[in-house]
Amino acid sequence: MSMMVKAQTDFSVSTDKENGSVVFKGQITYNDLRKEPSFNWLDKGIIDYKPDGADMAFLVKHLRTYEVVTFMGTWCEDSQNLVPKLLKVLAAVDYPMHQHTIYGVDRTKQAKYTEAKFYEISRVPTFILIKDNLEVGRITESVNKSIEADIKAIIEKDLAKK
Repeated sequence: MSMMVKAQTDFSVSTDKENGSVVFKGQITYNDLRKEPSFNWLDKGIIDYKPDGADMAFLVKHLRTYEVVTFMGTWCEDSQNLVPKLLKVLAAVDYPMHQHTIYGVDRTKQAKYTEAKFYEISRVPTFILIKDNLEVGRITESVNKSIEADIKAIIEKDLAKK
């Protein structure tokens, strides 16, 4: 899978005291994640995930009008499970990746600056959909059905308001 991403990154790297995982803290990109040799969960999760076609057809039509902000813990199993699935979905719908911002957080749910506080992050991963500078919905820590179905549900709810 190929994704061209030209985004600015500003993150620090440390080691998680609980499980020894590499911790990225701050703004990161997909390419930053791919460069870390210990993140074998990333490409494996992307390759293994098979999104639902009907939900994907909806997202092809509607997702690109939203910004996506992701908060993840590179040390966190839930993030290691769901972030690759999100990245697969975004790539499959040809989402403009410059509209996707990823922040790594540590176990205290802090990023490098105040982003996590601004978005009131308490659990990871958290995926936030934004339209016209307003949050329209978020997925936090787990999904109800699937990443693509839950994103679709957020967008359908937003579209119903109009």
